[in-house]
Amino acid sequence: MDFQSEEPDDMSHTLLVQWTIVPKIAPRALIACNRCRTTRAFVPSGKTRLNANGRRLDAWLIYRCSDCDNTWNRPIFERRHVGDIDPADLCALQNNDEIFIEKVAFDIDGLRRHAGQVEEFSDVHLRKAILQPAAGSPTRLEILFDLAMKSSLRTERLLSAELGLSRSRIATLADAGRVAAIPPGRNALQRALKDEMRVVIDLADEADRNAILSRAGP
Repeated sequence: MDFQSEEPDDMSHTLLVQWTIVPKIAPRALIACNRCRTTRAFVPSGKTRLNANGRRLDAWLIYRCSDCDNTWNRPIFERRHVGDIDPADLCALQNNDEIFIEKVAFDIDGLRRHAGQVEEFSDVHLRKAILQPAAGSPTRLEILFDLAMKSSLRTERLLSAELGLSRSRIATLADAGRVAAIPPGRNALQRALKDEMRVVIDLADEADRNAILSRAGP
């Protein structure tokens, strides 16, 4: 079955849902603590520090050792000219804005650049919404993933937990060409979720089709 070049009539038998995924726990930096004298997990404190040197600014997100409460400053930017900083970001830093701080705390790529080793968590909040109900009896499920922030949660693990499908069954369906990720990629279902990724499942021959479709929606 060609999921990407389907005929328009196929959509009448497709239930299209969106799963919005929000990580619960920010990644933690694993770095050497000079008080504990060993590697510890450092947790974001929810506080920032802003320092001015003339017209140039440094900004950090403050982390605390999970064991002794020692601090580590993760750079947000360094020696940045004030005119090059987004005024909204500057205001957020000056006021310890929670939304801005959360965005920085969950930026795992940025954390890796400064900490190297990072501890990730796959716990997420999941919201489901129906984008397009099927006109007739659905035989096909399409899931659009909306990631507010990066997550290490693997696609097959989420599908298994939410749809009541074992991972071996998902693998069998994928081998038969009845489960596909869009855009396609090698071992895409075994990899971490990506924003705007889609998974399409052909349920036409599945006896528990209605139960699976029911679990897919809100």
